[in-house]
Amino acid sequence: MTVQDIEHVELYTRDAPTAVDYFVSGMGFTRVADSVESDRSSILLRQGQTRLIVTSGPGTTRFLDRHGDGVADIAFTCDDVAATHDAAVAAGARSQGVSHGHPVVSGFGDVTHTLLPNTAAALPPGRRWVSTPEPRATSQGPVRLLDHIAVCVEGHRLTEYADFYESAFGMSRYSSEYVAVGEQAMDSIVVRSDSGRVTFTLVAPDPTKEPGQLDAFLDRNGGPGAQHLAFLVDEIIPAVRHMREGGTEFLSTPDSYYDVLAERVTGMREEVAELRAAQVLADRDEWGYLLQLFSRSPYERNTLFYELIQRQGSRGFGSANIRALYEAVERDRLAAG
Repeated sequence: MTVQDIEHVELYTRDAPTAVDYFVSGMGFTRVADSVESDRSSILLRQGQTRLIVTSGPGTTRFLDRHGDGVADIAFTCDDVAATHDAAVAAGARSQGVSHGHPVVSGFGDVTHTLLPNTAAALPPGRRWVSTPEPRATSQGPVRLLDHIAVCVEGHRLTEYADFYESAFGMSRYSSEYVAVGEQAMDSIVVRSDSGRVTFTLVAPDPTKEPGQLDAFLDRNGGPGAQHLAFLVDEIIPAVRHMREGGTEFLSTPDSYYDVLAERVTGMREEVAELRAAQVLADRDEWGYLLQLFSRSPYERNTLFYELIQRQGSRGFGSANIRALYEAVERDRLAAG
């Protein structure tokens, strides 16, 4: 009764052409198939081992009215679907019935988890997919796989959600982090499947501190939701350059960050100038280093955004960069009014 992998992530949107263009032109995904149903239409995108489904239509209206464009379902492959369903319900999940022939349970907020068997499938099972005749992408994009998903939840429920994903899906606590920035603060717990292929970074505002960006996310999103999807790449700097040329906007990093980077991350003095030019963040842990950068949200409610991450041995999540991300998002939030 444990999850093994993320089969796909499904996003609901009011404007499918724009959403698909963002992923294809801006991030290098390939449109591979379409599915049309009575109340919704879906477009399957793929890059590396990552599969995204972009869905629109009357069947998505309730979710969109409450949350705006964003992640509606994260589909898990399981070693035993029935046992995982029962364990999730016993842990407090609500059974959501069956979708495309497979059981669905509640996760965080209104985001659900479709439970699928742990078998390799060319296309996500259960829908009538029609392959795209001429995929728009002409070369392999830089994204290898979905590294992790950051989930924003209410401050007083962080531990509750971590316990839920342990009991419901057999995930384990991997790490935790508390970051204070001025009068604001955020807390986080990382949970990961035994396979290592499903990682959720649960983040929450500290309710004893002043409201900040996570409180604003919860307000704009109408409750808990997926804050960002983190895509693993082999070489982040050319990936960032390519995506910027395709129209993807990334958060800016102040020069002061790079002024102290060489002292903070040893062994990278020669790379600092290149990192500064690309606005890429760097961090090191006991296993190695990582490079990362975060996009601006392309959605009207300014909720879901995306991360690029390059790992050179590092197993963490850029502890020192959590503060840099928090400050960058805060600057962007204040600039937007």
